[in-house]
Amino acid sequence: MTQKKTTDFKKYIKWFWLLVLGGFASILLLFLIASWGGLGKLPTFEELENPENNLATEIISSDGKTLGKYATENRTPIKFNDLPENLIKALVATEDERFFEHSGIDFKGTARAILKPGSGGASTITQQLAKMLFTGRASRNIFLRIGQKVKEWVVATKLERQYTKNEILTMYLNKYDFINQAVGIRSAARIYFGKEPKELEVQESAMLVGMLKNASLFNPLRRAERVKNRRDVVLKQMNRSEFISLQEKDSLQALDLGLDIHKEGHSDGSATYFRTYLQKYLRKWVEENPKPNGEEYNIFRDGLKIYVTIDSRMQKYAEEATEEHMSNLQSYFFEEQKRNKNAPFYDLEQSEINSILERAKKNSDRYKRLKIAGKSSKYIDEVFKTKTEMSVFSWKGDIDTIMSPIDSVRYYKYFLRSGLLSIEPQTGHIKAWVGGINNKHFKYDAVAQQKRQVGSTFKPFVYAAAINQLKLSPCDKFPNIPYTIPKGKYGIPKAWTPENASRKYGGMLSLKDGLAGSVNTMSARLIDMVGPENVVRLATSAGIESHIDANPAIALGAVDLSLLEMVSAYATFANQGLRVAPMILTRIEDKNGTVLEEFTPETKEVLSEESAYVVLDLLKGVTQSGSGVRLRLSWKRADYITGNPYGFTNPIAGKTGTTQNQSDGWFMGIVPNLATGVWTGGEDRSTHFAGIAKGQGATMALPSWALYMQKVYADKTLNVSKADFEKPDNLSINIDCNDTSDDEDSPIEEDTDF
Repeated sequence: MTQKKTTDFKKYIKWFWLLVLGGFASILLLFLIASWGGLGKLPTFEELENPENNLATEIISSDGKTLGKYATENRTPIKFNDLPENLIKALVATEDERFFEHSGIDFKGTARAILKPGSGGASTITQQLAKMLFTGRASRNIFLRIGQKVKEWVVATKLERQYTKNEILTMYLNKYDFINQAVGIRSAARIYFGKEPKELEVQESAMLVGMLKNASLFNPLRRAERVKNRRDVVLKQMNRSEFISLQEKDSLQALDLGLDIHKEGHSDGSATYFRTYLQKYLRKWVEENPKPNGEEYNIFRDGLKIYVTIDSRMQKYAEEATEEHMSNLQSYFFEEQKRNKNAPFYDLEQSEINSILERAKKNSDRYKRLKIAGKSSKYIDEVFKTKTEMSVFSWKGDIDTIMSPIDSVRYYKYFLRSGLLSIEPQTGHIKAWVGGINNKHFKYDAVAQQKRQVGSTFKPFVYAAAINQLKLSPCDKFPNIPYTIPKGKYGIPKAWTPENASRKYGGMLSLKDGLAGSVNTMSARLIDMVGPENVVRLATSAGIESHIDANPAIALGAVDLSLLEMVSAYATFANQGLRVAPMILTRIEDKNGTVLEEFTPETKEVLSEESAYVVLDLLKGVTQSGSGVRLRLSWKRADYITGNPYGFTNPIAGKTGTTQNQSDGWFMGIVPNLATGVWTGGEDRSTHFAGIAKGQGATMALPSWALYMQKVYADKTLNVSKADFEKPDNLSINIDCNDTSDDEDSPIEEDTDF
């Protein structure tokens, strides 16, 4: 009996060790099979060395700030040294307490998870990284899941051999998708807290680490209370690991989330219209500049660094100034339209209005989607007449409303649009680019894409041609009488006699007063003296790329040009007659920091230094006594649209412009190291103010320039000049008109054309 019991015991011991050893052997065999690829393809050494990532291309301003990104996934990787210590501590305390002790697999944690279900996960940070990089989403099939888990273990041990602990932590945080376009820790810190990772405070790091459990479940934009509770768990873990004291834990848990949301979608953030223009440029660049292996760079995945000329501070001021002025101006326009039975249109028959709305409907995204879906015209018309829920733009924020799509098309026609562009004349660097009032709702770019009639802002090119060719002085006088260019001259079909806007004539008028008052008879006389061809030649040389017909009417601005062309050409006057082509890029680097291309300015002499200075002197007269004089308003007076007393005292060369029926308002303003232009008007030329008081360039466009420059001057770090323009040493043309001017014979009028 005793011998039988002994035999049975030995048998049990034998089977026990067979099972244990067999289990270990099976696990070892499973690992070997997995490592040989028997459970599916494993990453190669090259793939481990360079794990594939979708890296966002980053747009970096001249002052080192990120303006935006182009991305399939909005991920910008950073180095371990850019991570705050509190973030690392929060991560290790919460996700993997023994991270610095194990070699990729935490056997103690795995045993605890098996023997005591619900006690916590067994996946190490390295395993989680392996899953994100190479093994993908967990399968629901238990057998496939076991095989996948084994692959994770194998890849994790390989990662541990390939990388340091710090590199693994960095890769993990760079890879994780924190949702809401926040892929990777840098995007998450910027989007949720408006700061770089290094600047994160303990409670902010704790919130982001809390999201690692399940970002969709712990979404700060949707489930703030749940996210706060999860953050507090992380803080508790940090205290448990003795990274923070109990008192610190309690005080931090008492804080709210402190979110400071900065969305990074294409229509969000700074310089949105500029980024669209830049993207088109880069698409062409990648075609012409392939990788060493012949492949094209992908601007959405290859993590390029695009260094641009935009200054983030000036861009911010430009956007703020545009919003401040346009929201005020729009309120006046809305008020006026209450008395307009065809609002927001003037001068049109109903059939013409219907055509405008139909054209706008066909240009809408909704119409294009329906067309692509194969819907009939009758069905589409019915959709556009049916009321539906939608969010529409207002200056007080988007409004959720119920409106038919065709009514929304007309609603958007009410809004006046505006563009602002700022260029540094000496370098050609574009420093600020505001293409419209809101990129989400108004995509059309008023800087480069749009061309509108420029009005009196073209007149300085006529004066410049006359001064450069004939050496005229600002003090030279001509009769202020109607001036006729006869039929047939320059190929015109009939005699041309433009009228002054004020209808005032008589006496003698100097060039300085003629430009200050934008007197049409003076412009007509000058273009006849030099010929339209020479004016076109000078304007083209200065940077106007659009075709201009060489006829006398261009003296009054009867030509459609872009704001980009106009500001670029005006910058030539400030740069002593030397044109520097506009620049948007300084260099492009790959993801490793290798410079792929550096950009240099293109220069060209347009007119003499003396002539350029004389033109600037003429333009200064516009802001001293002409249509731009409101820039000099002191605290006792204010612009009646903005309510702002501008009070500029420094020399400013400027020119306003107003086109027929007040359809377009322009202002071009130059100081020695900055040329800035503003255009304002409706999307359609029939959308405009009824009268000149509010419809002129001095009211529609000049205030944006003034508000922008006030902000620029207030920021002393920008070093924008308040000095006078540099006078040439050999100036031979007389610009001192004190002894020759006759104010009584020099009527100053608003610069309305036609």
